[in-house]
Formats: sequence, structure tokens, C-alpha cells
Amino acid sequence: MKATGIVRRIDDLGRIVVPKEIRRTLRIREGDPLEIFTDREGEIILKKYSPIGELSQFAGEYAESLSQTTGYLVIITDCDHVVAVSGAGRKDFEGKPISKQLEEAISARKSFMAGKEEADFIKITLDDAGDFGQQAVSTIICEGDAIGAVILYSRDDKGKMGDAEAKLAAAAAGFLGKQMEQ
Repeated sequence: MKATGIVRRIDDLGRIVVPKEIRRTLRIREGDPLEIFTDREGEIILKKYSPIGELSQFAGEYAESLSQTTGYLVIITDCDHVVAVSGAGRKDFEGKPISKQLEEAISARKSFMAGKEEADFIKITLDDAGDFGQQAVSTIICEGDAIGAVILYSRDDKGKMGDAEAKLAAAAAGFLGKQMEQ
């Protein structure tokens, strides 16, 4: 655990303010759910709650199946990080924070396809090296909330992704959203 040097008092209603610097660093926004954990030494641990994180093993298996079927790199994210990834190049994306562009696309509930040369093409993670040429992105919606995205990513710059890839990404996002509702 890393000490921040910040000390806060609990108010008369039992509340404590998480400092703005920490919220900004950890990408915690107003209304974001936090999980509360305790340990035997009396520590209280707050962790940003990711609904799709509960399905990480299932999402990983789904990504693996989709990647084997299509040959594409398949990435499944929540609103902050890559939750599951499968296919060639997965080590570059595993567990990484998503880019601001993808975060905005998820918030706007966008689903799109783009090639590297197009204006809609976005970086998936903060340190995405841009080695991929085509992408199909679909937002995962659960009970009306945008909770993540499914991305099909291709290194092939020449062959453009078509309706089939867009529908696969949309079907995967829809399926994962329905699984979260159960």
C-alpha cells in the first residue's frame, strides 16, 4: 500500500472526502460506485467497482472464442481498463487503462468501424502503439448504462472490415450486457 500523506476526518454523518487529486488519478467521478473491503489489521480499502469485472473470466473465454473464430484481436473493456483480451498482440493490451477517446465513445454509446486513415479511428489504450489498421467498436449496455466496449482489432490495413465484423462486435456487446443483467 502506498501512503499519500493526506489525512481526512470523518464528519458527523460518517462521511469522508476522497481528495480531488486521488479521484483524478484513479479516474473516479461523481456517482461512480466503490467497493469497500476491510482486512484483519483494521484497514479499509476502497476499490472502484467494475460491473463487467465480475464477468472477467467469462469475458476472457468469450474473447478467446471470438478471436479463434475471426482471427482478430478481441478486446473487452469496462469504462476504465481492458478486462479481457485474446489474439495476436494481446500482451500489449492486457489490464491497461483505456484511452480518453475510447472512454468518450463508451459514454456516448457509440458503435462504429474505422480504418487507421479515417477520422473515427481511435486508440484503445493510453499507450496503444498504433500497430493495428482496422477496428470495429461496440458499446456494452447493461440496464440502460454504458459499462464497457467490445473491440475487434485487425493489423490488416488493406482489407476493410465489413458489416459482418460490426455485427459480431454488436452481438458480443449485446450478449455481455444481457449476462450482466442476470
